[in-house]
Amino acid sequence: PNGSMLIVDTLTSNVNRTAANVRAAFGKNGGNMGASGSVSYLFDNKGVIVFAGDDADAVFEQLLEADVDVDDGTITVYTAPTDLHKALRVLRDSDISEFQVTELEMIPQSEVELTGEDLETFEKLYSVLEDDEDVQKIYTNVDGF
Repeated sequence: PNGSMLIVDTLTSNVNRTAANVRAAFGKNGGNMGASGSVSYLFDNKGVIVFAGDDADAVFEQLLEADVDVDDGTITVYTAPTDLHKALRVLRDSDISEFQVTELEMIPQSEVELTGEDLETFEKLYSVLEDDEDVQKIYTNVDGF
């Protein structure tokens, strides 16, 4: 609805069943399913690492070219997808061992805010997709999801 986009990441042993289920979820819940990769250019593929800490400067020095955001006593490091494991190794070598998030993410370049019927339609579609056992992860540009 209204400029919202989803990328649905699946893991399946039956591609035809999963594709049919995802297509049906979109069709029955006010969405349109595009060709594979049709919206991925509007997302940035990034490695994401989140861990406790407040000295982002020291971490930044250790991860020379990382973009670092500090928020509420956690540090979030965004890496190139291919550098995620290298960044984790560097952090572990500097005695950071507990991570809240370590994963590859598709981060939207911009977000949209939905209200009213658009939000209700989106929430229903999101919920149906989330309930599909073959759906591993859903990425979206909708604010709050």
